[in-house]
Amino acid sequence: MKVIPIVLMSWTLAVSAAAQTTAIDPPQVVVTGEGVIKATPDQAWVTIGAESRSKVSKEAQQRNAEAMNAVMQKIASFGIPKEAIKTTAIDLQMEFDYANGRQTPRGYVARNSVEVRVDDLSKVGDVLDAAVASGATMIHGLRFDVKQRDQLTSAALQAAVKNASFKAQGIALGSSRAIDRILKIEELSADVPRPMMRDFAMARAADAQTPVAPGELEIRAQVRLTASMK
Repeated sequence: MKVIPIVLMSWTLAVSAAAQTTAIDPPQVVVTGEGVIKATPDQAWVTIGAESRSKVSKEAQQRNAEAMNAVMQKIASFGIPKEAIKTTAIDLQMEFDYANGRQTPRGYVARNSVEVRVDDLSKVGDVLDAAVASGATMIHGLRFDVKQRDQLTSAALQAAVKNASFKAQGIALGSSRAIDRILKIEELSADVPRPMMRDFAMARAADAQTPVAPGELEIRAQVRLTASMK
């Protein structure tokens, strides 16, 4: 997994600085810092489902169960463990036709969907194609992430603190002072974005293989640093 740490040094970032001098308190500086870690995804999640219809509710459910069993067996054939397959929705509804302001029962539709974790990104396209070939009618919510997210988030926070310290020192020097000590460091909310997500249209082609490009992730962290000056 390729990881590229970045410390943002640009002064175009949001910075708030305040210097206060009283007879009691030393002057303070308050700044925000941001850190970004770029990484190549090494894990994917995708939601796969099937829907079945019948005039009879039990038959719709039975058809759907058969379809999803076939899909899950095919997914498992790629070496995906049972704990990486999680049921996310089971649904049975009556459908209606509408004409002249009246609704007429048409039958029942049964749906079942599972979320699949794929730890080998080279298999994602094959898993999607195999799922469709074995009876899946829905594929959506493909998202990529990294297995070491906690470690990378920690690295992004460290980069954010360094960025904030660099700016605080710059402000202190600009006012002919120096940083005395750091008083407080706060992690700001909404600092790490969700893993990127993509939706797939169900295009069926005889010999087409679904292309999957995970791209690159950016894990961001932001902190607010308060320091006293001397």
